[in-house]
Amino acid sequence: MNQKLKDEATDRLFEAILSLRSVDEAYAFFEDLCTVAELKSMAQRLHVAIMLRQGSTYTDICQTTGVSTATISRVNRSLEYGADGYKLALERLQSGGHIQLAGQTGKDPLTNENH
Repeated sequence: MNQKLKDEATDRLFEAILSLRSVDEAYAFFEDLCTVAELKSMAQRLHVAIMLRQGSTYTDICQTTGVSTATISRVNRSLEYGADGYKLALERLQSGGHIQLAGQTGKDPLTNENH
């Protein structure tokens, strides 16, 4: 964990997020907390992480998500050398049946449409 991030205010933020009980509650909270652009950016980075773990190429990811190769590189660096937060979240999404990570599916992980 990055000690520069850890403080009481950030702890309260994460506790508030963990207190939410449904996707609808999360939408309401994040709509109040973030701008649409901030929320879309976070969702997009998660989408990139899923596609990277599925073995998608940078080209496929760019075409599917519209993100830059710099963003893909940043997400990939976090996946490889970060605090394993993406890894944990992706494993839990997979075990909950929300995503499929085993090999490239050839489909967009969010829309289930072909790349």
